[in-house]
Amino acid sequence: MDLRPVSTVLSRAPAGLSAPLVRVEVHLGSGLPAFFMVDFPRLRFEKAKERVRSALLTTGFSFPPGRITVNLSPADLPKEGGRFDLPIAVGILAASGQLPRRALARREFYGELALGGEPAGNLNSLIKPASTEFAAAINSRRPRARHGSGQGLDVSRSSPPNASSP
Repeated sequence: MDLRPVSTVLSRAPAGLSAPLVRVEVHLGSGLPAFFMVDFPRLRFEKAKERVRSALLTTGFSFPPGRITVNLSPADLPKEGGRFDLPIAVGILAASGQLPRRALARREFYGELALGGEPAGNLNSLIKPASTEFAAAINSRRPRARHGSGQGLDVSRSSPPNASSP
C-alpha cells in the first residue's frame, strides 16, 4: 500500500469542445487544519473547501485533519465555480487512504460534486451529472499525442448514455 500523502487525479476543463486535460494534485500534510489551493482567489477556494468538505462528510467519508494543499495544472486554465470539486474530493480520498490509488489508474473524473447524496461511502454517492460531459468523454479517449489521455472517464450513472465512456 502506498502511504505517501499525495495523489494525482486527472480531469477535464470544460472549454468548449477541446476539454483540455487537467492534473489535480492533492497533498496532505501535518500541522494545524488548513485548506489551500494554489493560484486560486481566496473566496473561490473557501467555497470549494466547504463544498468538498460537506460532500465528503454527508456521503460517509471523513475530511482529513491537518493541511491540505491542492494544485491544478496547467495553471493557465480557468478555475471557476465547482468545476474541479469532484476531482479534488477524489484526490483527498486517495491521499488519505479512503480510496485505493489503483482506483485512479487510467481514469479521469468529471462531473459535479453531490452535496446531499445518500450516505453510501462510495464514489457514486459523490457524483452528479454535469452538462458538459460529452466533450470530456470524447477528449478522454483521444491518443496522448492529441492532448488526450487515452483513458476511461468516470461520470455520473445518471448522465445520458452518450456522455459516458467505457
